[in-house]
Amino acid sequence: MIPKKKRILFIDRDGTLTVEPEDYQLDSMEKLMFYPGMLCALARIARETDYDLVMVTNQDGLGTDAFPEAAFRLPHHFILKTLENEGIRFSDIVIDKTMPAEKAPTRKPGTALLTKYMTGEYDLAGSFVIGDRLTDMELARNLGAGGIWLNDTSGLGSDEVTVAPQALKEVIALETQSWEEVYRFLKSVQRHALVNRKTRETDVEVELSLDGTGKTEISTGIGFFDHMLEQLGFHGGMDLHVKVKGDLQVDEHHTIEDTALALGQAFALALGEGKGIARYGFTVPMDESLARVAIDAGGGRNYIVWKVSFKREKIGEMPTEMFYHFFKSFTDTAKCTLHIHAEGENEHHKAEAIFKAFARALKGAATLNGNKGETSTKGTEQWEQ
Repeated sequence: MIPKKKRILFIDRDGTLTVEPEDYQLDSMEKLMFYPGMLCALARIARETDYDLVMVTNQDGLGTDAFPEAAFRLPHHFILKTLENEGIRFSDIVIDKTMPAEKAPTRKPGTALLTKYMTGEYDLAGSFVIGDRLTDMELARNLGAGGIWLNDTSGLGSDEVTVAPQALKEVIALETQSWEEVYRFLKSVQRHALVNRKTRETDVEVELSLDGTGKTEISTGIGFFDHMLEQLGFHGGMDLHVKVKGDLQVDEHHTIEDTALALGQAFALALGEGKGIARYGFTVPMDESLARVAIDAGGGRNYIVWKVSFKREKIGEMPTEMFYHFFKSFTDTAKCTLHIHAEGENEHHKAEAIFKAFARALKGAATLNGNKGETSTKGTEQWEQ
């Protein structure tokens, strides 16, 4: 897999993981109630996505006589242990203890306690703040992240917001009261990639959503190639947009090669760390032709075995010699292992069976099967990007 900068979910505690107590102070077990649907949804987010989880919470006056550390500690540790039992672990827990009147830079929406995440090592633009208060949404704005607002309609935190409402609307990617909707939203944005590849010969744009509905919009200038890429989207259950301007006045080589390189990179980026994927292959018959495609999308190694021969020089305007080159280029950037075997008499059928089997193999490999953590017993290889 191609490693990306880590994306983070900065998650509020009271009112987000738990129901906000009437006095806004969770200082006893009697006041502790988990937010409805949170445990199930957040467990799936932790299991099926590659976001790091960071708890960020304001605990007004923690450590004072009005809010002793001992009163805070028991429910807080119970929350953490319950979440841990569901596979939900925070890589960091950030607690500000100041009062609102102090207007401390460490207090949300301030970022003084989060500066280590603002050094460029993390993908904050691809990260989110999840919280029930408007101050959580302003924190998202200050971090350069998106906001997921569990809006309870009370306007909590509005008195501490320092920007105009329109500035907050611009960062709120989802407004809901449902953790199930939060899960579905994060899954929809998680496995998506947009790749632009420009060379002296071609200008390629590929947009891919692994968890799509098979919608395609393909324009490469090569009719049969467009038809094959449409098979990838439709039979792979992926939304695929491909737009290419290539030097077709020379020949088809650069257009096909660079499209494959961009598509492979998009697949690797959308797959991310490949957390919980199935990894492997498919077989498709098409009349007298039979294609078998096996893929390892989780090993981080590019390799191809091609056992296919064509009798015709071209199918439509696509040179048959470029089929191998397409799949080889895809493996180079997708960092996957690919075995393709096909046989048959009708060259069109043979080529289409290969692309349909490839699409089904991609879909099967990218399917989330619920496995936790790594897709290999030896871990994931790291590649420079």
